[in-house]
Order: sequence, then structure tokens, then C-alpha cells
Amino acid sequence: MRGGDKEAILQSALIDRALAVLKDGKPARVVELADEEIKAFKGLQLLTSKPVLYVCNVDEDSAATGNAYSRLIEEKAAAENAGVVIISAAIEAEVAQLDDEERQEFLDELGLSETGLGRIIRAGYDLLDLVTYFTVGPKECRAWTITKGTKAPQAAGVIHTDFEKGFIRAETISYDAYVAHKGENGAKEAGQMRLEGKEYVVQDGDVLHFRFAN
Repeated sequence: MRGGDKEAILQSALIDRALAVLKDGKPARVVELADEEIKAFKGLQLLTSKPVLYVCNVDEDSAATGNAYSRLIEEKAAAENAGVVIISAAIEAEVAQLDDEERQEFLDELGLSETGLGRIIRAGYDLLDLVTYFTVGPKECRAWTITKGTKAPQAAGVIHTDFEKGFIRAETISYDAYVAHKGENGAKEAGQMRLEGKEYVVQDGDVLHFRFAN
């Protein structure tokens, strides 16, 4: 700091702010950060800055709305900048034994839009700033996990580094368009396929076909 190093000055200021929060008995993840401070703050490697997800296991009747106990956890999570999901393990055990059609009917009767496992996965992705894109071929569909804000070349690099190095463009169809038009050919015929370049930020659910130079 005495030498005027900008990174050291920034880290010192972040440490002071973190200490103030910690001395107050709160986790470091409640420290409010500007976008340019996030990387330096992560460099401090404070355990309580790690994301936390509380999972509340409630009785079957409380699965859709929660109960008095889960509401206390929701208040705690909100104060700690943490995530929270309410599930019923009893319901999950029953759902696991049903086929897709029966499962949805069972969930509808309980006022649930998806399984507890699905909610946990979704909440985990949100907490970690993750999204998924798909590649679809004649034999299989693959899902690839990337961080929110990832551009097309870097997303291609998740599959293979050669894809990123030789990236030309990404043939892109949104998930909703892909499903609505029953696949790639239908989406193309409907004009729903677009060409995206190196600056394109991949969106959650995108169906991508990468063109690259060898």
C-alpha cells in the first residue's frame, strides 16, 4: 500500500469492510461489492464468502407453502444473502417411483410445479451463476454448463479447446423456439435460427452448433 499498489489498496479496503461485517457476527457474503471489486474480494478466500443454500425438509402438507420453521430459515437466508429451497423428502420418495405422466399429476395435486430435486438444482445454478446450453446431433443431445456472461468462443471451448481457438460463428436457436418448432429443421424453416459471432453472450437454454476452422 505504501508503494501505491492499486490492488493492495483495494484489498486493504475490502478487508476492512469484511472485518466490520465479521465482527458483527455476519458472514462475509453480505458485503456489498461493485462489479470491479468482485475478483479482488474472491482473492481473499474468506470461508463465509462462499455461497450457501439452505434446504428445508417439511411435511407433505407444507411442501407448497412452507411452514413456520421454514419461514424462520427464509428470514435467516435473506439476512445472510443465502439461498433457500423448501422440499418434502416424503414427497420426493413417492415421486421417484412414478413415471413422467403420473409424476406431474401427483405434483399438480399438491400445488407443486416441479420436484424438490429440480428446485434444488435450479437454486444451485442461480447461486453459482451457472447456465446450460445444448448441442444436438442425430444420435444424442448434450448439455454443457457455463458461467453466466460467457461468450460464444469460450462456451465452445468447454467442448474442446480447438473449438475456441478456431471459432468462426455459432448457429443459435433458443430453447423455446427449438421446442415450439419441434427441432432444428422446424426452427430453421420458421426463421428462428440466427448466426452469432465472437461477442455473443450465450443464454440459458441456447441450442448451439459451432462452426470453427481447423
